Amino acid sequence: MKNSAMLLIAAILFCCLLETPAEAFFKRRHKRSGEENCQLIIKSMKEKDPGIQKVFDKAVAWAVFPRISKAGIGIGGAGGNGRVYQKGKFIGTTTMTQVSIGFQLGGQVYSEIIFFQDEFTLEKFKNGKFELGANISAIVFDVGAAETAGFKDGTMVFVIPDAGLMYEATLSGQKFTFKAAK
Repeated sequence: MKNSAMLLIAAILFCCLLETPAEAFFKRRHKRSGEENCQLIIKSMKEKDPGIQKVFDKAVAWAVFPRISKAGIGIGGAGGNGRVYQKGKFIGTTTMTQVSIGFQLGGQVYSEIIFFQDEFTLEKFKNGKFELGANISAIVFDVGAAETAGFKDGTMVFVIPDAGLMYEATLSGQKFTFKAAK
């Protein structure tokens, strides 16, 4: 068990340090803020699939996680920081943590956007009473994904793979915290 814990810690550290060559090159030239990273994700989604604008128009708010790192060897963990927007206005920051148990090996880096359909779901999120379980499935974002997507239990979740490192996302056990902007 002690060896498994050490391997898990090593895998998580490796995943947190993992960067695509493009990220490494860009970071040398310019360090982006959390706001810049979130806006870059939103902009790239809208450029790739203009139909996503309908989702932004329908949602009352959205949480953008520009970088989530996930690693596991039997027992896994994931985490990331993000920003929450209500109709395009920044309202606070958020963190996501995930623990998983099962057959898994390796690490992934991806982005995630959670759209909130109504005020009730947004308030649950802001009050810390919100988590995504196994009954929620993420949509891997690609051209045309917005056309077939729909809200389920007040949310719609898109995952944007980073450089092909993730082709599927399981949201089982994701928990969130929210801190309102001052």
